[in-house]
Amino acid sequence: MMEQCWFRLNKMTVGYNRQPLIREIDVEVERGQIVTLIGPNGAGKSTILKSITRQIPLLGGSVILDERDMKTYSFGDLAKRMAVMLTDRPRTQLLTCRDVAAAGRYPYTGRFGLLRPEDEEKVDEALRTVGAEDIAGKDFARVSDGQRQRVLLARALCQEPELLILDEPTSYLDVKHKLELLAILRDMARRNGMTVILSLHEIDLAMKISDRIWCVKGDYLAAEGTPEEIFREEQIRALFAIGEGSFDPWFGSLELPAPKGPAQVLVVSAGGSGIPVYRRLAREGIPFAAGILYENDVDHRLAGRLACEVITEEAFGPVREETLARAKAAAGAVRLVLDAGLPAGSKNSRIRELLEEAERLGRLRDVSGGPEALEKALRELAGDSAE
Repeated sequence: MMEQCWFRLNKMTVGYNRQPLIREIDVEVERGQIVTLIGPNGAGKSTILKSITRQIPLLGGSVILDERDMKTYSFGDLAKRMAVMLTDRPRTQLLTCRDVAAAGRYPYTGRFGLLRPEDEEKVDEALRTVGAEDIAGKDFARVSDGQRQRVLLARALCQEPELLILDEPTSYLDVKHKLELLAILRDMARRNGMTVILSLHEIDLAMKISDRIWCVKGDYLAAEGTPEEIFREEQIRALFAIGEGSFDPWFGSLELPAPKGPAQVLVVSAGGSGIPVYRRLAREGIPFAAGILYENDVDHRLAGRLACEVITEEAFGPVREETLARAKAAAGAVRLVLDAGLPAGSKNSRIRELLEEAERLGRLRDVSGGPEALEKALRELAGDSAE
C-alpha cells in the first residue's frame, strides 16, 4: 500500500437502481500505470468505469483522486485532470476531425469557448501524437472506425489529463489499429506519467500492455495483480468459465481442444519448426503425436496442448534408449511421420535414428520446405482415408 495514495477505489460498490452489482472494490493505482479490466461480458467492467467517471452514482464507498474524494471536484476541474473515452459515439454532425479533437480544449477556454493560439497548438500536437493530422479536415462521420478512435483519443489528450479512462477502445478495430492505439497509450503513460484505466476483450493484448489487471466477475472483484500474477491458466479458465480448450500463459494464446482419437501422424520437430504443423493438423481435426521433444523446447509447450501424445526427453541431456524406443513404436503405429525440420547438433543424432526408422518403414515425409510440402502430405492422408 502506498503512503500517499494518488488514485484509489475505496470500498466502492457499483450497480443500477440501488441494486449492487459489484461490492467493496478496494484497489490503488500509481501514477503512470496502465490498469486493464478483463472478464466475461456482462460482468460489470463498463459499470465500474462509468461509476469512476461519475456517469452513474456510487452505491457505496468513494473514488479518491490525488487524496481527495472525486465527488468534491467540479466538472470543470475534473475535466482538466481526467479524460474519458467510452463506447458511445458522440454526435458530430458537420464537424471535422479537428473540430472533434478541439473539443478537448474547452475546459481551458472561457465561457465563449474560443480557442487561443496556444490551444490550437495543443490540438495540432494531439493530432500529431495519434497520427491523425492528415485527416484533420475530413468529416468525422465519414472516416473509418480506426481513424475515429484516433481522433477521440486526440480529443482526450487535448484535455492534458492525468487520468484517462477508456471502455473497450479496441472494439471494431482491425489488428493494425488495435496495436497502434495501444502503443500510443503505452507511450503516453511512460512519457507523460499519465495513468490509464481501460477495459479490453483481447486478453493477449491486456497481458502485454498492462501494469495491473483487475478481474471482474461475481459480487466482488475476482482478483487484482500484475499480469504475471493474473495470467495463469487456472485463473483465466475460472474467470471466463472455459470448459473446452485452454489458455497458454507462455504464448498468451487461447487454444481449441486437441483432436480426439489415436494418433494418425507423428511430428518430429524442434525449435518452433513444429508449431505451424501442429496448428494445421489441429485445424484439420487430425490427431497426432509429437516427439522426441526436450522439455525446454518451444514446440513442447504447444504440443502438450494439441497433441494426443508427446514423447519427451529431459532438457540438456542425451536421448535415452527407452525414449527412442517409445518414439520408434509411435512411428510404427501411425500412418505418416512428418519431419518438420531439425537444427544440426550432436544431441539430435538419436532423433535422426527415429527419422531413419520412419524412412525404413516408408512413412517419412519431409514437410520442412513449407506449406506446399505439408499440403501434399495431408492430401496423402486424405487419400488413404478414402481408400
